[in-house]
Amino acid sequence: MKYILITGGAGFVGSNFIEYLFKGFKDYYIINLDKLTYAGNLKNLERMNKGRYNFFKGDIKDFGIVDKIFSKYPVDSIVNFAAESHVDRSLKKPQVFLETNVIGVQNLLDVALKNWKSNLRDKKFIQVSTDEVYGDRQGCEPADESTILNPSSPYSASKVGGEMLVKAYGRSYSLPYNIVRSSNNYGPKQHKEKLIPLIIERIMSKNKVPIYGDGKQKRDWIFVEDNCRGIMKILEEGKDREIYNLGTEKLTENIDIFKIIFKELKEKIEIEGNYKDSIEFVEDRLGHDREYRLNCDKIKRELGWKPAVKLEEGLEKTVEWYLKNTEY
Repeated sequence: MKYILITGGAGFVGSNFIEYLFKGFKDYYIINLDKLTYAGNLKNLERMNKGRYNFFKGDIKDFGIVDKIFSKYPVDSIVNFAAESHVDRSLKKPQVFLETNVIGVQNLLDVALKNWKSNLRDKKFIQVSTDEVYGDRQGCEPADESTILNPSSPYSASKVGGEMLVKAYGRSYSLPYNIVRSSNNYGPKQHKEKLIPLIIERIMSKNKVPIYGDGKQKRDWIFVEDNCRGIMKILEEGKDREIYNLGTEKLTENIDIFKIIFKELKEKIEIEGNYKDSIEFVEDRLGHDREYRLNCDKIKRELGWKPAVKLEEGLEKTVEWYLKNTEY
């Protein structure tokens, strides 16, 4: 049995990853550490079989709770999803993001190093990062893993800080790691502050959807299960101390995401008027990046991963899930 510590496992991507791992990888015992902030929800994992799963409530900045987990279980790997991740919140309270996304990462690294240093064989630290670390790619070539990092927000800057610590521990202490730079995730169980569930919730409640600026910001949207498959592929087969971009390499404007969701909902529930009646353009976000572009040749070439779910298919699945789970 392999023992894996998932941090932030009650959140959107973390809980989907745990479900994916639990269903398809019977040789893993899963330990979930989550602080249960506003974005963490244990309902995401209420179907877990306690025979291969245990939950600890705690903060990744707390050395004691993380070390307690290592003393109870022979942890082989860590996948760190725990993060403050909403750009708007980072513009208002950047210190919170630095504490979790930098100091929290450093604490996890310290505990791992303490418990693994006598035997680093078959150990792995996975730092889940974001395509936002590359900054605005409008007018630029897609960013590959060697592209200079150029964060635009306190959030993306804090994720760069976490990445640099992971790389430093790898170089200084030979700690095995991979860094995953994922594009925008979407799918079931995402908190409604994010764009796609926000659009669904506002249309269903017959309220206007706030769209920043002109709505023509372009993003690479990856269905959460595709992202989970990629992360698991990296955990099991990724070359030590390598970075992998993870996305679809297809860009869609935010306004077009809205149109697709509006069309899906209109086919399923009663909605008056056309999509224009449900939009409210609002003042653009401070420092808002126009485009994120990823080059994902490396993970395709080295690990044979590629996305399986097309955007329209993924959005249809997502809309159907929220219609069945209105409490979200």
